[in-house]
Amino acid sequence: MAGRRRWSDAFKAEMAARSCEAGANVSALAREIGISPSQLFGWRSVLIRKGEIERRSAAGGVVSSEPQTAPSPIIEIDVNGMTVRAGAAVDEAHLRRVLRAVRSA
Repeated sequence: MAGRRRWSDAFKAEMAARSCEAGANVSALAREIGISPSQLFGWRSVLIRKGEIERRSAAGGVVSSEPQTAPSPIIEIDVNGMTVRAGAAVDEAHLRRVLRAVRSA
């Protein structure tokens, strides 16, 4: 029974970088080097997460690796024909001052 193959960090980085090039076919590259596509995707995601390589779109542009967050909820309050919009993080005391100012305007 054959043992596990070991790949150097430099080899992993080189192959992961190649897989991120515009127009690269990860499955074809994995076949070329004799590994499964999931293994190559694993190497690539580790290096992207570490910031050692950048993921690229099919058009060649860099794709942000920052996690996408949902926009925070916003409340709208109508006062005397005016609309006050406040995010979920607004301080209650500040919102009270704003509403008092809008009412007195």
